[in-house]
Amino acid sequence: MRLGRVFDDRTRRAVTSEVYRRSRDVRGGVFRVLLQIALLVALLVLAILLVDTVTDGWSILSGRLGDFLSGGLRSQSGDPELGVFQGIRGSLWIAVFVIVLAFPLGIGAAIYLEEYAPKSRLTSFIDLNIRNLAGVPSVVYGLLGLAIFVRGLEGLTGGQSVTAAGITLAVLVLPIVIITSSEAIRAVPQSLREAGYGAGATKWEVIRTQILPYAAPGILTGTLLSLSRAIGEAAPLILVGAVTGFLGGQSGLVDISQLQERFTALPIIITEWVQESGRDRGFAPAAAAAIVVMLVVVLLLNSAAIFLRNHFEKKR
Repeated sequence: MRLGRVFDDRTRRAVTSEVYRRSRDVRGGVFRVLLQIALLVALLVLAILLVDTVTDGWSILSGRLGDFLSGGLRSQSGDPELGVFQGIRGSLWIAVFVIVLAFPLGIGAAIYLEEYAPKSRLTSFIDLNIRNLAGVPSVVYGLLGLAIFVRGLEGLTGGQSVTAAGITLAVLVLPIVIITSSEAIRAVPQSLREAGYGAGATKWEVIRTQILPYAAPGILTGTLLSLSRAIGEAAPLILVGAVTGFLGGQSGLVDISQLQERFTALPIIITEWVQESGRDRGFAPAAAAAIVVMLVVVLLLNSAAIFLRNHFEKKR
């Protein structure tokens, strides 16, 4: 009896010593230092790019920001009416198409695949193809938009128009929306579903009252980040006919008559002005200022994603 007690005490002390032993984790420490260095390098590069861009465009941002935001495309860099209004309008309409088309279709597809579709080889095949489509280069979607939405459905979209561009970019981000929404729905604890079914709720009632509210932060974060990507794409817009030069007269920011007419967008303007700056240095400050404007738009969207995510997480 006494021997067993001594043995138990020794075992307890040995286990306690092993658990609370402070050994030096050299590999873990080195790995943490490498991660910190990588983070600092990334932040340093980002800070240098931001400072350089703002410095190049400061003459416009500080001197004529209002005129720059309301002005249109011009062939001369020194034109006082040179601005990005038409690009902002085109990017706004593209964002509207992405929100109206990609978000409902993507979230609906994710709900069906995760909650309704049977687990079979066909479902796995569909899921695999959706993930592959998310990695397809954007220029391929531009060729798709050119063949289908510009030429095949010209009577509906108006050909080389903002409608064709918006639908093309909605198709581009659709796989991303499906994947992020599926992951958010998959992360919902199974106990919530079982509790709903135990209370007598139907499948749709469980999805509407339990699953979607719980998954809302992840869904909103993924969808809004995909919207930021759509706004920043340039290659598909060039293929579907975005104007890279002078673009007619001005019209309202939400003028519906522009949906079937020629258009431009902020990435196209930036690309064109950067190219023009090689021949006319006066376009360099304008290109830098346009980059800052697009960064502000993207940061606002990302801030909205963070705000909505935090809001729904508090409700959850």
